[in-house]
Amino acid sequence: MNRFQVKKVAVLGAGVMGAQIAAHLVNVKVPVVLFDLPAKEGPKNGIVTKAVEGLKKLKPSPLGVPEDASLIQQANYEEHMALLGECDLIIEAIAERMDWKLDLYKKVAPHIATHAIVASNTSGLSITKLSEALPDALKPRFCGIHFFNPPRYMQLVELIPTPTTDATILDQLETFVTSGLGKGVVRAKDTPNFIANRVGISGMLGTMREVEKFGLTYDVVDDLTGKKMGRASSGTFRTADVVGLDTMAHVIKTLQDTLSPETDPFYESFGTPPVLKKLLELGNLGQKSKAGFYKKVGRDILRFELDSEEYIPAGQKSDEVYSRMLKKPAAERLKLLRNSTGAQGQFLWSILRNGFHYAAVHLATIADTARDVDQAMRWGFGMKQGPFELWQEAGWLQVAQWIKEDIDAGKALSKAPLPAWVFEGPVAKAGGVHTAEGSFNPTTGKFEPRRVLPVYERQLFPEMLRGEGGTRFDKAGTTLHDDKNIRLWTLDQEVLIVSLKTKMHTISPEVCEGLMQAVELAEKDYQGMVIWSGDDPFSAGADLESTLPAFIAVGIAAIEDAEGFMQQTMLRLRYAAVPVVSAIRGLALGGGCELGLYSARRVVAMESYIGFVEVGVGLVPGAGGLTYIARRAAENAAFSTDKDLLKYLTEGFTAAAMAKVGTSAIESRKLDYLLDSDIIVPHKDELLYVALQQAKSLYDAGYRPPHRRQFPVAGRSAKATIQGQLVNLRDGGFASRHDFHIASLIANVVTGGDVDANTLVTEEYLMTLERRAFCELVQHPKTQERILGMLSTGKPVRN
Repeated sequence: MNRFQVKKVAVLGAGVMGAQIAAHLVNVKVPVVLFDLPAKEGPKNGIVTKAVEGLKKLKPSPLGVPEDASLIQQANYEEHMALLGECDLIIEAIAERMDWKLDLYKKVAPHIATHAIVASNTSGLSITKLSEALPDALKPRFCGIHFFNPPRYMQLVELIPTPTTDATILDQLETFVTSGLGKGVVRAKDTPNFIANRVGISGMLGTMREVEKFGLTYDVVDDLTGKKMGRASSGTFRTADVVGLDTMAHVIKTLQDTLSPETDPFYESFGTPPVLKKLLELGNLGQKSKAGFYKKVGRDILRFELDSEEYIPAGQKSDEVYSRMLKKPAAERLKLLRNSTGAQGQFLWSILRNGFHYAAVHLATIADTARDVDQAMRWGFGMKQGPFELWQEAGWLQVAQWIKEDIDAGKALSKAPLPAWVFEGPVAKAGGVHTAEGSFNPTTGKFEPRRVLPVYERQLFPEMLRGEGGTRFDKAGTTLHDDKNIRLWTLDQEVLIVSLKTKMHTISPEVCEGLMQAVELAEKDYQGMVIWSGDDPFSAGADLESTLPAFIAVGIAAIEDAEGFMQQTMLRLRYAAVPVVSAIRGLALGGGCELGLYSARRVVAMESYIGFVEVGVGLVPGAGGLTYIARRAAENAAFSTDKDLLKYLTEGFTAAAMAKVGTSAIESRKLDYLLDSDIIVPHKDELLYVALQQAKSLYDAGYRPPHRRQFPVAGRSAKATIQGQLVNLRDGGFASRHDFHIASLIANVVTGGDVDANTLVTEEYLMTLERRAFCELVQHPKTQERILGMLSTGKPVRN
């Protein structure tokens, strides 16, 4: 793949977005220099320094680990303009003021390298107008780049070319943003607010109008428009608070200032809602000001009431009948909602209809294809399906007829008719805009395939839209074994792929049997083995629910056998004659963490959350996790002049005893769940490609499994030291008696039990201690309370 080499990036503007973009560049190991104006008082870099320090406090964290904030190079426009010449990409991210941006471009243009790409991070200003301030030589290397907030977590990045942008430059930038930053790129036309904000914010405005019309409260609306509807869990108004009400107001103003009734037939619905005006007047800007549509007071969540201008208790839920409706298949769901007589049902149909209507009317002007709209809404607004996908799934022509009837009846937000292509031609014939041939382009009247760039060859199974062509991962390749728990298959006859099929990819005895079978098969016929499933999570751990019936029927012997078999499975993976690579994305908890730890290598998506959480259900890691902690302490001590094992054991013990989970792949490496040799991949859809390459490279390098060897443990003296600290926590009220008991059992295992310091032990010896501790706790009434509580409510029980 011919990659544009980005050795260093400059970010201009240390505001909310600029600083977080810089943080994400650090996350993916791209050197970055963050610029802002020189401070009027104190050190010249004061503005940038304050912004960088602020990154450490933001939640959710924009950094993989807070200390990496120091990797952001600080600069100001007065002293450090020469640094721009060292940068291959300059991202401008100052305030959304056209005049300020144009003035800055004139200042920085003389200092930009002749090969560098310049991109403006704006949520809706005209990229073409911005380019007019640049020298002619720079215009072909200029475009818009729109990150979504927060940039670490939001997948969408819109790229917006001008008429003078070089097509090659855009391809190079798309390649870097996709593979280097891990983002989903959508190319947008240079129209107000581009694609996602144009459709999304107009949708939010339409939703607010319908809320007023149907007299619903914000908490009920958020309950309806969140996960139940297949959208971001924050719903409508909580999302607005997270984005920032001032930011939202700016995007609305862009719509108001740059559009008109002539250019957008929905213009009348773009008025700033009265409640938003009032909140802005009060300075309540959402999450950033700790008050917006919602406000948290202690543990209580309050919602704003416009009439009284006061905050009142929130938490009201939607009617259960609509929750049931939203679980129905798309065609039945939309029919039920449209025919509903209740306010909540009519509200839901109205906002869906408005979204379909708006997207269809504006598709030709804002995007090349319907794919761009649906991907933008998935990646930028957290929808499981974009508007065209849902419309198509529910029955294209039937839904179109319903929309037409509502337009004719004056129920829609606009009188604008649906475009002719909705009812006639290839879309009507195909039953939607997405087909195996491609997605519909209303300008050409054809279905067009995805853009072909070498970078996308790394995405063996990219995220697909409903109706699109392409083979799903669970149907791809050559299947060697398939049952309800696990699938063994291969794409290239060189590496065996193992995909878990259980709920949350939990590890049951049947999964362990499949893993054992996979190792046998890989050793016999393949170069290596990759554990990868095409959806999140990697694994939520051991399948407790599946072992409970055996425990009830047979007793603790059933649990001991299951744990012993799981431990044997982990050792079989570790000492396999071919490399086993775990490709981790999302959660890798408990047994899932152990599955990764006992692999030869881990290839991990940046947004992975790894750790031992067994304490939450009153247990200890029982499939080799504590054995790993003890072994890693011995390995780390072996490479140091300080041989005090307790020093190397403390962090691992603390993580297990406190159920600490790495909140990024970077933090998981800090917790020693990943090694320096493991690979962190920014883009989740490249995970399988990289894992397969790693397995092959290990094989080609003459891979041999590690020797089975004894290693020293810290012994009873270290256990006593830890125990003394635990007593203080218990007596000080920081840990319950049961937490103290669990932590004591963990300490016993990781220190090796009742042995002298530096006694040599085997993995099997420590696993026996693990198994005993696990089985003891399974029989404890308080642990059983925690397990049953988690299984019934999904929430931990503290006892």
